[in-house]
Amino acid sequence: DPQFSTLLEAVKIAGLADTLAGAGPFTVFAPNNDAFAKIPIDDLDALISKPEALEAVLLRHAVNKTILGKDIPQGSNRIKTIEGEEIEVFNDCGEITITSCEGKAKVIKTDIMASNGVIHIVDTVF
Repeated sequence: DPQFSTLLEAVKIAGLADTLAGAGPFTVFAPNNDAFAKIPIDDLDALISKPEALEAVLLRHAVNKTILGKDIPQGSNRIKTIEGEEIEVFNDCGEITITSCEGKAKVIKTDIMASNGVIHIVDTVF
């Protein structure tokens, strides 16, 4: 999908392509190209030049289980990411936001099914 070209390139640079293509199950809160475009270019270049740091950022967007949008309870929910951080997934009558130690994102599309889990598109890299 062309809207994820920056994410896919980042996954390759971080050495996560095989991991995220594995059996899963995974839930990925996937930043689209517009989300990556919000990052100042110098900051993005610096992040891409450090694969370990990039890996940590990307794994903050992934969970080791399938969580469908309709299954996220109302209110605040704490979920542990593959990276090890607990993020807050907040459901306000179907409006879902994610808050991590690095920022906040809005889920703009839920439940894109993949062979090994589900993708939710987010508007910001967190």
